[in-house]
Amino acid sequence: MEVILENFPVPAEFAEMEKLILGVKSNIQQEITNSEILKLIFNCIDLTTLSAIDSADSVTAFVEKVNSFAVSYPEMPEVAAVCLFPVFAPVLKSVLKRSNVKKAVVSAGFPSSQTFTDVKKLETKRAIEFGANEIDIVLSVGEFLEGNYDFAYEEVVAIKDVIQDIHLKVILETGALKTPEQIWMASLLCMEAGADFIKTSTGKMQPAATPEAFYVMARAVKEYHQKTGKKVGLKAAGGISTAEDALIYYGVVKEVLGNDWLNNNLFRIGASRLANNLLSDILSIEKGEREEVKFF
Repeated sequence: MEVILENFPVPAEFAEMEKLILGVKSNIQQEITNSEILKLIFNCIDLTTLSAIDSADSVTAFVEKVNSFAVSYPEMPEVAAVCLFPVFAPVLKSVLKRSNVKKAVVSAGFPSSQTFTDVKKLETKRAIEFGANEIDIVLSVGEFLEGNYDFAYEEVVAIKDVIQDIHLKVILETGALKTPEQIWMASLLCMEAGADFIKTSTGKMQPAATPEAFYVMARAVKEYHQKTGKKVGLKAAGGISTAEDALIYYGVVKEVLGNDWLNNNLFRIGASRLANNLLSDILSIEKGEREEVKFF
């Protein structure tokens, strides 16, 4: 793993990060009234419920709302995916009827990643057998921070081997990574191990997603693409609940990676509250009067 990281040296400095993020934030007031941009962001949402009180009945009701959304709001794009605990993969398979919406589950000991690798592989395998077609896992952050890069790398490789062509999103838990250099290394490690997406956070620890961490990840994705030709996706998750929040991450992707990444094949936002807030904003813009929507 050390040899791989040598091929992707940490940039000498990230001084341009602050300037770029300030520029992105300054553009928000222009973009916040552009319903087409907000619709694009809406189409990149992984609609999520990951609560200790989730049940088969509550999750079924949640998924049924996704089924009925296109009827209630035919002028709107759909969300990218529904993301649940793996035990509810059968609900996704039997209840979700929208072919454009992915069936995503968190797996492999989410959110702490503190269990046996064999258990992580089995949980992931079972989720796929029950119908999941996207998997979100957490990097073994403790091992990574101890410098056990080979262990962290090989575990991601092992899980990717289990799921093959199923999309794998690997969560870095950037709130635990205290420097840009650590985020850079974790990003490259996960991409080399087979991640189709790298993701900021579980949302279960603070800080969750930050524009600074996301910028470093975007730079790593750009460097990886330039050297390998592979396009890896980016997902921001944790604490993103307003259009203003989401537009920052949209802006970072646009500035660092360009328009090729501005679609739900390569850009996602994990959120539970954002969908209603974006929907309210979009309808308010298009109808000319404020409308608070609580559909999901």
